[in-house]
Amino acid sequence: MKIALAQLNPTVGDLDGNAAKVAAARAEAARIGADLVVFPELFITGYPPEDLVLKPAFQQAARARVLELARQFADDGPGVLLGTIWTEEERVYNAVVLIEKGEVTAVRYKVDLPNYGVFDEKRVFAAGPLPGPILFRGLKIGAPICEDIWKEDVTECLAECGAEVLIVPNGSPFDWKKRDVRLNVVVARVTETELPLVYVNQVGGQDELVFDGGSFVLNRDRSIAVQLDEWREMLVMTDWTKTADGWVCAQGERSLYAEGDGAAYEACVLGLRDYVAKNGFPGVVLGLSGGIDSALVAAMAVDALGADRVHAVMLPYRYTSEASLKDAADCAKALSIRYDTVPISDPVEGFGAALKDLFKGTNADITEENLQSRTRGAILMAISNKFGHMVVTTGNKSEMSVGYATLYGDMNGGFNPIKDLYKTEVYRIARWRNSNRPEGAKGPAGIVIPENILTKAPTAELRDNQTDQDSLPPYDVLDDILACLVEKEMSVPEIIQRGHPPETVRKVERLLYISEYKRRQAAPGVKISSRNFGRDRRYPITNRFREPNPPAHGVETRSETRVPRTVAPRDDGGEGM
Repeated sequence: MKIALAQLNPTVGDLDGNAAKVAAARAEAARIGADLVVFPELFITGYPPEDLVLKPAFQQAARARVLELARQFADDGPGVLLGTIWTEEERVYNAVVLIEKGEVTAVRYKVDLPNYGVFDEKRVFAAGPLPGPILFRGLKIGAPICEDIWKEDVTECLAECGAEVLIVPNGSPFDWKKRDVRLNVVVARVTETELPLVYVNQVGGQDELVFDGGSFVLNRDRSIAVQLDEWREMLVMTDWTKTADGWVCAQGERSLYAEGDGAAYEACVLGLRDYVAKNGFPGVVLGLSGGIDSALVAAMAVDALGADRVHAVMLPYRYTSEASLKDAADCAKALSIRYDTVPISDPVEGFGAALKDLFKGTNADITEENLQSRTRGAILMAISNKFGHMVVTTGNKSEMSVGYATLYGDMNGGFNPIKDLYKTEVYRIARWRNSNRPEGAKGPAGIVIPENILTKAPTAELRDNQTDQDSLPPYDVLDDILACLVEKEMSVPEIIQRGHPPETVRKVERLLYISEYKRRQAAPGVKISSRNFGRDRRYPITNRFREPNPPAHGVETRSETRVPRTVAPRDDGGEGM
């Protein structure tokens, strides 16, 4: 038996485009002699289709497209195991269908619908019954769908019903730790069932999610027989032989993975590339300030799209240093991108003149700082409107966590590739890119982010001699506290026990809570961590909960913390553009 794994990049809602990919992959699989070609979860609709699933016209169109493909494949070529939505008796299922000789010969439904983190399938799909195997040319295939292998029920049922090989269509998004988790889950299922397992994952970006591919085959002895690349589309043949102990996959392609920071960088690049391409933008424009965040985003944009589709703009004001001007220009030169300078003195002073009478008798404060950021945001949006390029915003997770960003200013933009990277991670990944050029990257090798950007103190340059640490703890301290609060949901006393000053932890906790309203208005961005802002972490905007002070000497005491009746979050500016 020869089984082709189609690790491909669908687009949500593009039924015709996705069907064309199915047809092209099947034709290539036929050319290389495959008996069966396997596609990822919900491939015909794209994954995740979210509430499109609830639209009857979409349900009908998806079914019609599958049946049309079946008619198109009315020959002796490979069978097709295809993920799609499927409606029966007014219930909509996440399904996999087998197409052979012009017909849909089998349908199996997803049993375990994930309803955590980024997944919300229980509100749009009905759960299927425990499935039996599919008979295909003498091979009994168990076809659990994605989440169905994360517990033993479905695979145990399939093994008991005589399945000989488990073939698993997946829509499994990337995060830092997902690769090892997937492999551990698959090893557990193979150990329990004593069956080989084929793991077929999609690749590509869909809004905030990035799917890394990395499809693989595990034999019943838990050895990896085949390992596909991450981050790119592939069609790979696997060769199977039936032995006295069952079916065995021959050793085949074994790709190497980028680890850690390299994987995160590739995820950000792919997420940006697909967001731009699938939404039809000709390119991107961004403010290049001479700071680390915008420099890293510029490098990602060039690697994703090519230098000719990236437009950088320096927007200086009186507080912009000569060093920042030079660093931004050097970065643009290293990346070979278009670089323009648009001074903002006139519009900023114009706002000041317009508000002079209204602000009479008040002192300059953060209001005037934010006027600079909002002027920059308005100029970038004007460039976008005029030429059609999408504004890429450049705020990192540290800034978004504590509200160190300006609404309608440096938060302006359509997408943010580093939204889920803490500041310390931004620095680390920037250094990684200076030493590595990912395969398929469209940018140059070598130093693309000038060393001075990596070594100087970060600053928004919204007033004289300003640095981020005027308002925030050092980023190594801040990021550790934030990771404890956001990813780990640790209590304030537990974080203090890690050695952080209580007043610092309290301040960060407060800033995290009162900045929720900003995050709701932020551009979407690539999910990297196990808990990003948005799909993974959904906190109320109006929220007065604060943890009580820890008891003194183990004795409970009444907290002296007072919650104000009204909380007015400051609109602090992040890195200037």
